[in-house]
Formats: sequence, structure tokens, C-alpha cells
Amino acid sequence: MVRKLIYILGGLIALIILAIILLPFVVDANKYRPQIETAMNTALNRKVEIGNIKLSIFQGGVSVEDISIADDPAFSTEPFLKAKDLTVGVELMPLIFSRALNVTGVSIDEPEVFLIRSKSGTWNFSTLGATSSKPKDGSSDASSMNAASVLVEKLTIKNGKLLVGTVGANGKRREYDNMNFEATGLSYANQFPFQFSATTPGNGSLKLAGKVGPLNQTDAQETPLDATVEVKDLDLASTGFLDPSSGIAGVVDFAGSVNSDGKKMISKGQLTAKKLQAVPGSSPAGVPVEIDYDTNYVLKAQTGDLTQGDVHIGKALAHLTGTYNNAGDTPAIQMKLNGPGMPVPELEAVLPALGVILPSGTSLKGGTMDTSLAITGPVDRTAITGPVKLSNTTLSGFDLGSKLGALSSFAGIPKGSDTVIQTLSTDLRFAADGIRTENLNLIVPSIGTMTGNGTIAPDHTLNYKMSAVITASSGALGGVAKLTSLGGAQKGGIPFTIKGTTSNPSFTPDMSGMVGGMGKGALSGISKTVPGGQNLGGAIGGLFGKKKSQ
Repeated sequence: MVRKLIYILGGLIALIILAIILLPFVVDANKYRPQIETAMNTALNRKVEIGNIKLSIFQGGVSVEDISIADDPAFSTEPFLKAKDLTVGVELMPLIFSRALNVTGVSIDEPEVFLIRSKSGTWNFSTLGATSSKPKDGSSDASSMNAASVLVEKLTIKNGKLLVGTVGANGKRREYDNMNFEATGLSYANQFPFQFSATTPGNGSLKLAGKVGPLNQTDAQETPLDATVEVKDLDLASTGFLDPSSGIAGVVDFAGSVNSDGKKMISKGQLTAKKLQAVPGSSPAGVPVEIDYDTNYVLKAQTGDLTQGDVHIGKALAHLTGTYNNAGDTPAIQMKLNGPGMPVPELEAVLPALGVILPSGTSLKGGTMDTSLAITGPVDRTAITGPVKLSNTTLSGFDLGSKLGALSSFAGIPKGSDTVIQTLSTDLRFAADGIRTENLNLIVPSIGTMTGNGTIAPDHTLNYKMSAVITASSGALGGVAKLTSLGGAQKGGIPFTIKGTTSNPSFTPDMSGMVGGMGKGALSGISKTVPGGQNLGGAIGGLFGKKKSQ
């Protein structure tokens, strides 16, 4: 009896195996192509075309070749999605015996997906799966779907390519490779979990994980989302978001959260920018810049508020707040940056990113910086304006006295390896065409007060017109004291210019400005005070190391 039972079971197993082997030849899955295309057209609200269909027994479903899902014609005539292979998981028994198609899962291998945004902020996936009318029985869309709230048990995308751009033939397009997506329990009635990952332009990485849904049937763009976001090694110069001529570059890491009700998004997290460059011709910052932020964003309007933006540069802290607008071709901002009492040495490492290179072998030691800056305009052409003040700092390794040439000896200016700065204040304007400093006021106790205006070009060259009021500190200063108290330009002190570059500045006396306002009597009186009987022209000519002309 037992032996007979074993024979029967063995025969049944052999019959099942034979049926599995023969089933693809018995069931012609292509007969279901019209049914599948119609079902997908209805479900996606898009025209769907598919190629050959094969019954894949061991994968538990149907394999579809060459699938193409059309885009919204308002955005593009290219497909929204195209893939060479798609597997639809189905319940085999209903398919075999009742010809009923019950989908359990969808897996798409190596697709290309095109996401396009219009100038109004609408995305091409907004109408994907949308229904334009309510059910005839008058019930709501949500209630009509409750009976079959799970549309697909599992959706998987593997090794895809995601292209993100804007409407128009000249619209910018950014490519994200190695895209993988998985969601389970896709539903019009409930939230469902998902995971997304991709490689960003420049070989960075992007990951999202959390919950999405319920799917919005009238506008997929308004589907709620609650997720964590992680970005690593995002190369700003490779993203396509910024004009290369802006000079903005760097590598960004980001970790935070995103919560959206489909209309408004709230995001919190930390952004870290490494090797940051802010202007053309600049060099990478030597330290990372970190921003702890909290922002809200209106999706359709594409506008947002930065309610918290704590900017950390080492131990220096500044506060960034304001608004931003992403509706144009390039994002634009209206921000305020307030930085009270920031330690100056902490800021030194970011100066190269701003196009400022300190003289070779020098460094800033001690002191604080106070600033209140307005930051406005497109992100790749921002203008930064406002007051900046440094207090009680030292430019170590830079002897300003020796840079002033013979004036150091003539005025009794001590020479040394460092320049102690009591205060340095200016009204700053920082833009793509360079840096302009107005109302510059520099007080160096060992020398005096220097004032003026000037610019730093993108190639780091200096163009400053200055005036120095020398502090009387020796018996030889009698003549200089008179010299700096005469009329005209001289009332502000001894005029001079600063040329060269930020790393190698050159100080030159403005002879015409110095002499032009002096009367003959004044010249005669001052000449008597010049040591060693040297005439005034020779003395002035040597103030900054300039040789007297013969």
C-alpha cells in the first residue's frame, strides 16, 4: 500500500513537472497583449506599447519585451519610460483556468525614465495614472478604491537611467545612473514603503527611503511623502544646475528628512560643502562649510523660506535666513547672513574660495569678525553686500612697515615680522565681476590709519586708492606731521595706491596727489624738517621705496 502511494505521488510530481515544461507551449501569452495594453493604458492614463510576451513559469509571471509608456504630450513626444524587458507577476491558476489576469508585481530592468518640469512647476508625471472624472455612482475616487486598495503588491526598477530636465528643446537635462526603486503595497488608500537610490552626475550617490502615498488619483505630483534623504559626493560643477562660468564648485554631502503633504514640503538636515569655490578663478576652501537648515517649500509655486540656516566654518558661526525661488531657469535667493563675533583664524581657510589669497607665508591670528550681509540674485550670479569689520587680529608673517619703503624710516615706523590690526572695516560688495570695498578704514597701531576704496578683480589683482595718516612716534615726524595736515587730498593723509595681487601687494605713493595741493611756502617749511638736508621731492619719492628721478 505504501509502495503504491509512493508510485502515485511520484507520478503526480512528474505530471506537474511535465505541465510546467509544456505550459509555455500550451498557453500563448501574446493572446493577452491587447488585454494587458488596455489595462495599462487605463491604469496609467498613458498610451502603452509592448512587444513580445512570454509566460515565465519559474519567475511566476509574464515577461514583456520592448515596453514604451508615452509622455504627457504637453511635455514631450519622447517616451516617459522605455525598457527592453518587463516582468509582470501574475497568479498562474486564475490565468490558466479562468484567463483572469491578477497582477501581483511588476519588475522593470534597465529602463530609461524621463522626468520633465514645466516653467509653472508641474512635472510630466503629474498626470500619470490620473482620473479626470468621478465614478458614475457619485462615490469619491478614494472610496471607490477601498475594495481594491492595493494596486500592485510590489514594483521594482533595477539598474535604470533617470533623466531630469525642463521643457523645451534647449531645456537642461541631468542624468542619474544605476537607478533602483522598490515599493510594496502601492495603494490609492494607504501609505506604502519605498526605497530609491541612484548615482548622481559626477559619480555621487543619492538615497531616499520612507513612505509615500496614498497615491493621488488626480495629480500624482500631490502624493504625500515622508522620507529620509542621503546625498554623498555630489559634484556641484557636474550637476547642470549652475552655469559653469559662475565659478561655483565643490562636493556636497547631505543628510536630512523630507515631509510633504503633496502641496507643501518641510525639510530639515545638514549640508556639508567640501572644496568649495564661490567665484571664477578661486581656489578650493581648505575646510568644509556646514549648514544646519530648516526650510519649507511650496511645490507648485516653487518658492520657499529658509527659517534656519546655521553656517559653521570651524568654530565660527553665522546665521542665514531668507527666501528662495526655483521658478526660473536658475534658482534665485533673497538672503541675510549675520555673523557676530566670528573667530578670524577659523575663516582664513575659506578666503581662497572667495578669490582672496593671503601673501605667501602669512596667516591670520586672533581677533573677531562681525558682518551683516545681504545675498541676492540667481545662485550663480549672486551679489553680496554689507558691512564687514575685523577687530584685534594679526597678519602674522607680513611686515606692512617694510612694504611702505623709506616711509618707515622717515616716519619712525617700526619694522617687524607681523602686522597688528586694531580694526579693519569696510562696506563690501561681492559679485561675479570681483570684490569692491568702499569706506575702507584700517587702523594699525604701529603705523596709523589708512582709508580708501578699491577692488579685487577675479584674477586677484588689486586696484586701491588709499590715504595714510601716520602716527607721530619719533623726532623725525615733525615734517610728516605737517605733511599729513595740509589742504586738499593731504587732509586725509599721505595718498598712495595698492596694486599687484592679494598674495603679493605693491604699495606706491601718489606723487601728484601728495604735491598737488601744497603751496610753495608749505613746501619750503617742510623741506627744512627733512633729515640730512635731503630735498622734499627726494624724501617723498623714497617714502615707498621709489627712487628719486634724476
